[in-house]
Amino acid sequence: MIKNIVIALFVCCSLLSCTPKQKDTHVKGTVQLITIPQMETLLDNKEVQLIDVRTPEEYAQGHIKGAVNINYKDDDFSTLITKVDTSKPVIVYCARGGRSRQSAKLMKNAGFKKIYDLEGGITAWKMEQKEIVKN
Repeated sequence: MIKNIVIALFVCCSLLSCTPKQKDTHVKGTVQLITIPQMETLLDNKEVQLIDVRTPEEYAQGHIKGAVNINYKDDDFSTLITKVDTSKPVIVYCARGGRSRQSAKLMKNAGFKKIYDLEGGITAWKMEQKEIVKN
């Protein structure tokens, strides 16, 4: 009897842990988490702005072509993003997704109309052997 209860609890816990959890930036108002193919399609639109929120040192080691570097860790990040056109769509990325998620939240609060966050950041981009530009 106890063995059956333990098995039932295990099965229940396993099923619950496999339930996908929605990320806080995924299609929530003005912020949408996107894949690499979706980003490539968006980059065809000349109005889309591409922002790399990593440090200048990380940016110099390699970034996605056309990206502008605005360091999320900069004390003036909130001021720096106000220089970007809030009415045009923007794609943000970092190394893996943590800083870009936080940046997207700040950008949403700053009035950006449409923000795309690259899932997996430049790490995923490199794994797909996409073009990287170095300074």
